[in-house]
Amino acid sequence: MQQRRFGSLDREVSVIGQGTWQLDGRNDAGAIAALRRGLDLGMTHIDTAEMYGEAEPLVAKAIEGRRDEVFLVSKVLPSNASRAGTIKACERSLARLKTDRLDSYLLHWRGSYPLEETFAAFEELQRAGKILSWGVSNFDADDLEEALSIAGEGKIACNQVLYHLQERAIEHAVIPWCEKHKVTVVAYSPFGQGRFPNPSSAGGRVLKEIADAHGATPQQVALAFLTRRDWVLAIPKASKPEHAADNAAAGDLRLTTAEIERIDQAFPRGRPKSLPMI
Repeated sequence: MQQRRFGSLDREVSVIGQGTWQLDGRNDAGAIAALRRGLDLGMTHIDTAEMYGEAEPLVAKAIEGRRDEVFLVSKVLPSNASRAGTIKACERSLARLKTDRLDSYLLHWRGSYPLEETFAAFEELQRAGKILSWGVSNFDADDLEEALSIAGEGKIACNQVLYHLQERAIEHAVIPWCEKHKVTVVAYSPFGQGRFPNPSSAGGRVLKEIADAHGATPQQVALAFLTRRDWVLAIPKASKPEHAADNAAAGDLRLTTAEIERIDQAFPRGRPKSLPMI
């Protein structure tokens, strides 16, 4: 599993991590087994959020006895992101996760509270050792520039954004901005939220041909393409151990320049546009 730096932290994180949005609460055992299998295979970056319902308690069960292996991330809802509200939300997440600290804590998306309040809470939590770093999610380049003007260089660890083969808007401005300022990009929903290319489509056939050349799957090729740049990580979800194993195998897949160009042509990034909001 490739490892990459996470913002300005002196720590490396698995290039392929584990998302927990919409994990099936009716299948706790399967979800827990999938997360543990992912840990076994080096996917130590686990992402969750207070918005994700039962995901935080599920993660707590999955990482029991293994907390020190995990790079654990959660997120505060914008409706809770006042200075006092952020601190209380973090403490609730810590309790649900049964841990004393988060490796990173993110603002899920921009809301009505000033960024100054949220960031002040993050800094307070960091001084108290309850979080080791902090970042943002669903921030466009203009939002990032504003955040930088408030926080300063080296404070924003990551920007977690939607990124998949059919949604490449972040390549125009967000990724270049993050690379310039050493902010890690974390790609959520890298398989397109149920919109993965059909095998019979032109793009699907390109993925299949490249996958066959590597003894891989089209999904693994997609993950390798999305994480081809040094400051990008991906957090696919897996609800079964075998799916976690499939995702982990993408962590060592290297595509050739020619293969990257073929995928780029098959799934053009299109014109710049504002980021979609969840």
